[in-house]
Amino acid sequence: MNQKIRKRKSNKHQVVIAGGGPAGLTLAYEVLQAKNGDNFVPLIFEQDIQVGGISKTVNYKGNRMDIGGHRFFSKSDWVMDWWAQHMSYDFAEEEEITYQNKTRLVKGSDTSKTADGLMGKMLLRDRLSRIYFLRKFFDYPVSLSLATIKNLGLFRMSKIGIGYIRARLFPIREEKNLEDFLINRFGNTLYRTFFKDYTEKVWGIECHKISADWGAQRIKGLSILSAIKHALFSRFQNQSFRQKNVETSLIERFLYPQFGPGQMWEIVATKVQAQGASVSLNTRVTGLDVDYEQKRIKRARILDLETNEESWVETDYFISTMPVKHLVGMMPGLPPEVREVAEGLVYRDFITLGVLLKKLKKSKYTDNSSVEMLPDNWIYIQEPDVQLGRLQIFNNWSPHLVAKENTVWLGLEYFCNEEDELWQMDEKALTKLAISELESIGLIDAEDVLDHTVHKVEKTYPAYFGSYDHFGVVRNCLDQFDNLFLVGRNGMHRYNNQDHSMLTARYAAEAITSGEIDRDKIWDVNVDDEYHEEKT
Repeated sequence: MNQKIRKRKSNKHQVVIAGGGPAGLTLAYEVLQAKNGDNFVPLIFEQDIQVGGISKTVNYKGNRMDIGGHRFFSKSDWVMDWWAQHMSYDFAEEEEITYQNKTRLVKGSDTSKTADGLMGKMLLRDRLSRIYFLRKFFDYPVSLSLATIKNLGLFRMSKIGIGYIRARLFPIREEKNLEDFLINRFGNTLYRTFFKDYTEKVWGIECHKISADWGAQRIKGLSILSAIKHALFSRFQNQSFRQKNVETSLIERFLYPQFGPGQMWEIVATKVQAQGASVSLNTRVTGLDVDYEQKRIKRARILDLETNEESWVETDYFISTMPVKHLVGMMPGLPPEVREVAEGLVYRDFITLGVLLKKLKKSKYTDNSSVEMLPDNWIYIQEPDVQLGRLQIFNNWSPHLVAKENTVWLGLEYFCNEEDELWQMDEKALTKLAISELESIGLIDAEDVLDHTVHKVEKTYPAYFGSYDHFGVVRNCLDQFDNLFLVGRNGMHRYNNQDHSMLTARYAAEAITSGEIDRDKIWDVNVDDEYHEEKT
């Protein structure tokens, strides 16, 4: 295998970024926007054939798939303003948006374009996610509606009420795991009805073996009381885009790029390249030259996946969005306990099966026996007799994700590990399984399937079990390297949303361009109910 040294093109500081997802691209953009941005050149190396990471949009014959689903909303004003810099709003010429007793006028007539000429517009979309359980639809989050009571029956509802009261009166004092966390907030019966089986389907492990930190990161302040309060008063409140006081799971409207989340990151990639950054696709960071005495990353080894050529690039700063396990694996001189913890980190992998249909099934299980299109963005498949975890209806995210009118474009989502039988299945076997499962729970007829495709993503979800309880050992060690910054979901082994990843990149960019290093500020993102910069 040929190796060469890439010569510097200028005297600028080289910021080498492993990964072209939201974190990597945000950091590149923010470095270039700094007052002294001319002193830096970001070099992005992305192993995929397109940018966006798991926020990319996969295009299959004009039908676009949003991998994992990405609602564009944030409690961070900075993130909302950042998105608005790159995409216009596709509504009236001027809209008045009110939030937290503040009013803002947003113009919707500005346009921007991606490299292929697509309009960079954000749509305003309604949110509806429901749970499919007992072959019936339930509100998500679960509400105390008449439909819920009818679907569950009075006996189950009585047990749920008693369980919730007991949890409030006699909470588990020390929440040692996710099961404790959920029981304290919802009661034992509701936890076992709506949380336990689904969570274990997602993670492939019992809830009592998952850290309570997962609940703190993903569920935060949501509770029975907040759900009831929201149900009673939300109809009288003015919903805004900046919904800081509404828990994430209760937000009912969101912004969404016309052609999927990848459109945002394609625009940003085009902009940073125009400002002097380089974006190399189909390339992977495969090794590091580390000065362990000076605590610096000197060079990064880059593999061109198309030509199989390797080269070395000098790193004044190295930004890692790659899985922590991979990063530490490239640093064999680290202490054995650090390498042991990193090797024990666990990830959950993800399969999306795109299925194009003539229509959904006219089914006794839907609310209307004549319905051929459900209104949901996401449906959480709680049924224990199928492996299917979630179902996206891409038509409802944006009509522009679907190539032809009068067709239904679904995303069937499966959670697994690389060594699982499910992951190892070929496309034909996996497609047969998925379609049969969706038919068995009464949502489609197999004869209505027009086309299908499979997309697999490794290490989509960093897990809060395995050696995670000792992750501080890894963090403390890596934070000692002056020019190394860990950002993003996999880079920090934290279940960050897209906006969290952007915020970690923002603070890393500020540290690089200002010379004032505060890694705690980066790690504090997505720790508390409010994002770091909004805490008082």
